[in-house]
Amino acid sequence: MNRHRGHQAPRRFALGSALCAGLAMTVAAWPTGAQASDMVSVRHKVLNMRAGPGTQHATLWQLGQGFPLQVVGRKGQWLQVRDFENDTGWVARSLTNSRAPHHIVKSGVANVRSGPGLQHRVLGQAQYGEVLRTLARQPSWVRVEKENGLRGWVSRPLLWGW
Repeated sequence: MNRHRGHQAPRRFALGSALCAGLAMTVAAWPTGAQASDMVSVRHKVLNMRAGPGTQHATLWQLGQGFPLQVVGRKGQWLQVRDFENDTGWVARSLTNSRAPHHIVKSGVANVRSGPGLQHRVLGQAQYGEVLRTLARQPSWVRVEKENGLRGWVSRPLLWGW
């Protein structure tokens, strides 16, 4: 089954989230250890998540650039991955990036704030399934950038990813 899900369907908001692909940003304190090595993001505009490790297997989903995935297994040049909704499948390792952290909104709506705390003003909102580029992390807050260029802080429990 090939179910392409873009902005019109909340489950896979990944297509169109090419969040500043050309920007060179310095980000301090990326995650280290098992958590960092267990996460990848989609490198290209579209990636097919497949039922098995190879192009002969059916496409389950199409995911867009930046979509974060947790690596749960490996077979040759293929990664078995899990997404924020706990769906699993296989992706070609060469089409992922282990050094481009992203988060995805797992709550209905997430406020994007001017600073890391509820006392900071709301600059905008991000919707369920929206992919956000990760700029910095604190224990309870993540600084992100939306596709439209809006930068701000989102409470970490509202997000899934790096």
